[in-house]
Amino acid sequence: MLAKDAGESLSNLAKPSTMVSGRSACPAAANGAPDCKIAADKLCQSKGYKEGKSLNMDSAETCSPKVFIPGRTRKPDDCRTDNFVTRAMCQ
Repeated sequence: MLAKDAGESLSNLAKPSTMVSGRSACPAAANGAPDCKIAADKLCQSKGYKEGKSLNMDSAETCSPKVFIPGRTRKPDDCRTDNFVTRAMCQ
């Protein structure tokens, strides 16, 4: 760790932080994984803060109405998992 990095880390610890609750969707990153840093930032910005770090997450399965057709077999692309930040530490 460089001295500059250590100083920035200490200054980040010295900044006042506030925990907020809400629900912000994590968009998919280029590799397909959820990018919850963006969601944490959006959640904090909606409460008047600049940025945030995710503390709690939630996920939900979103399915096409086709899965409710009686007798139809479920296909791999019928449903997707959506991830959400529900609590974040904001600065």
